[in-house]
Amino acid sequence: MTERLPMEINVRDSGDVSILDVHGRLTIGEPADQLHDALQSVVQKGAKRVVVVLNGIPQIDSSGISTLVRISIKLAREGGVLRLVCGPGRVRDALTVTRLVEAIPTFESESAALANFA
Repeated sequence: MTERLPMEINVRDSGDVSILDVHGRLTIGEPADQLHDALQSVVQKGAKRVVVVLNGIPQIDSSGISTLVRISIKLAREGGVLRLVCGPGRVRDALTVTRLVEAIPTFESESAALANFA
């Protein structure tokens, strides 16, 4: 049995942009709920521009993807915007196959995502 590492989410601000650094597997159950709660909390505090950095995630499943979609829709309804940062690899491949990269702008680097708000 493989030990599941807890997911770690660090929230910080860069100007008026809230950035969530996510580390660990973003899969069904607690990890997806944890990300949803963290994003929900940021939105409730009034964040309109949110960047989720997925470079620390080795794996994402449909539950993790749907969490990102739900928050993106919620932000859009409130006049906000979600951007993703995800370099090449398995997670980027999953986002591409599910066409999430077409729905939520996804960037190779955090600086590119932040520049997109300018």
